[in-house]
Amino acid sequence: MRIIGWWIVGWWIVALGAWGVVGYALVAYAVKTPGSTVHPKMMEVYSRETIGILTHVFGSALALLLGPLQFVERWRRARPVVHRTLGKMYLALGVVPGGVAGLYMAFHSYGGWIAHAGFGVGAAVWLVTAWLAYAAARRRDFVSHRAWMIRNFAMTFAAVTLRIQLGSSFAAGIDFDVFYPIVAWSSWVPNLVVAEWLIRVGHRASAPELQREI
Repeated sequence: MRIIGWWIVGWWIVALGAWGVVGYALVAYAVKTPGSTVHPKMMEVYSRETIGILTHVFGSALALLLGPLQFVERWRRARPVVHRTLGKMYLALGVVPGGVAGLYMAFHSYGGWIAHAGFGVGAAVWLVTAWLAYAAARRRDFVSHRAWMIRNFAMTFAAVTLRIQLGSSFAAGIDFDVFYPIVAWSSWVPNLVVAEWLIRVGHRASAPELQREI
């Protein structure tokens, strides 16, 4: 019961963080003038690569919106068709366009080759884990499917940890040129570490039930 309680609390923290960033994205890119919230040092990149940035932003926002819902155990069991439909939307309309655009934008990102590499590897991992999750579901290996989806959503959640780290760095007075290349890596690598821990903790208990799923 204690594990279940902590899982519920953790789910709400993650969900509120994800949906909070979705709300921010809608305000910053749909309500306000697009680009008005971008750091001044990134304005040149934004003006040249507006389509790529917006594709990445709105693909990522859809993935953040739908992702937490895929981990609601009771809903997944009671509405498997809804779970599969939202899962396909999450991957096809969220992760794929967001990841492809993110991979493209990595080579145009501010911060030099360290930032290019960090964002590029992150986008590649996001896309690869999406494919592996989908492939596992297709062959009805639901234990592997869930593990890969946890890893994939950890990459999706990088949009949240990125903004937390950006805000913390600004508040600490660290120069933008110093911390931005770092967060290109630190926004997603720790997420994967936490994901692997969650997978190991939950694997034994969930494996029998997941293997029986439709």
